[in-house]
Amino acid sequence: MASQLLHVTRTLSKLTLNTKCRVTNTLIKLERELPKQPLFNHASRNTNFFNKMPAEDLWKGITTVSNAGKKRGRGKTVSKKNIKDLNRGQIIGVGKANMLWPGLTAPVIRGKEIVEQQQLPEDPERQARLNQLRDQMGTHRHAKLSPIERGWSGAKMPGRSIGPPDPVGEDHFDGFDTKVLELKTVFNMKGNFGRKRRVSATVITGNKNGLVGFANGKGVEPRTAMRKAKNRSAQKLMHIKIFRNHTVYHDFFTQFAATKIYVWQKPEGYGLECHRAIKTICEVVGIKDLHAKVEGSTNVTYVMKAFLLGLVRQKTHQEIAEEKKLHLVEFTKETGCFPTVLASPAQCRKEDQLGKDEILDFTQYCFDGKVILKKKKYPPFYTKLKSYETYLKKQEKLRNKDKVKLDLIAQYGEIRSFLTEKYPECRPFRRAKKEEEQEAEA
Repeated sequence: MASQLLHVTRTLSKLTLNTKCRVTNTLIKLERELPKQPLFNHASRNTNFFNKMPAEDLWKGITTVSNAGKKRGRGKTVSKKNIKDLNRGQIIGVGKANMLWPGLTAPVIRGKEIVEQQQLPEDPERQARLNQLRDQMGTHRHAKLSPIERGWSGAKMPGRSIGPPDPVGEDHFDGFDTKVLELKTVFNMKGNFGRKRRVSATVITGNKNGLVGFANGKGVEPRTAMRKAKNRSAQKLMHIKIFRNHTVYHDFFTQFAATKIYVWQKPEGYGLECHRAIKTICEVVGIKDLHAKVEGSTNVTYVMKAFLLGLVRQKTHQEIAEEKKLHLVEFTKETGCFPTVLASPAQCRKEDQLGKDEILDFTQYCFDGKVILKKKKYPPFYTKLKSYETYLKKQEKLRNKDKVKLDLIAQYGEIRSFLTEKYPECRPFRRAKKEEEQEAEA
């Protein structure tokens, strides 16, 4: 019946207008009588909601909230950790029907033989492994950092170590360490790409023996930016002079932009009392004892450049002695103010050759003629009260009691009286060790 209908429609164009109308009406009647089946049988396609949209959009519909909902405080507990990548662990050709597909999951030719499509044995534990992998998604937490590995503030990168620079050919940076000083997100507005986001990293590297270099690197990801900066800093190394392998050669003043830094040389065992960026730089350079005060801007980049500028401009004691043509003598409390000659010039000037306006104060000379204003320390307010006088009278009999105890322990190994040698019973009561051990066991 359908083939007859097609044949009639082809010959319809050859008929007159009246005949066409009659034939058309007849065709409409015949079409109503025909069963409603397609003339051509197409393969059916399942195009439902889950096949049309990608996984990201499907998860987004579940885990996100509309802008209106966000304004009302909804969706606070929803986060990306609830999203699970269901494609993770899935391998082509491995599943309920394990098949070997030449050219897709296996090579077409193996040796001299052509690989044929074949069925592989089933893996009963595959689904259990997939379920375990999916259960672990979203619950992973980073391992807790040890106190030594932490930076300036917890797990954030500034202040943390990222290891030595990558080797270049035969050059290996053994003994070097790199620390991050700054890691921030920067944006650049482009005409064709719009607002472009990148990560900027500032790092400093050194071998803890006077060699140091710093650099800045940018990248789309933090790892890329830090790697670029780390390898670039190894190409810009400079040597820093260290006095007695623990401190700077002399006090100095340095400045970069709006940052001013005053640095003082300190004896061994003093430690690093300074800005956290300066402390990180000193650890990389190899300086162990220092006191520094920052005035003005505390921008990390400015602080780093100002401090390194001061370290590079240091003069050795011999250079100072040759410049002034005078002996350089050190007086320190650690040596009982006993004079120690640090450097002597080739030709020393006499007293009548010294200028009247010449700077002879070593501290003032190191600070380029500047005099540091030291604010007067006023006594606390409570020292003027009558109650404080009463307190001093009551504490007079206990004055220096702790110091006396420490001196006795250091000299005799115990707290004893000056009459102990004459009267041995003049010492603190101590129980026998056997009694102490019995109590500990009990």
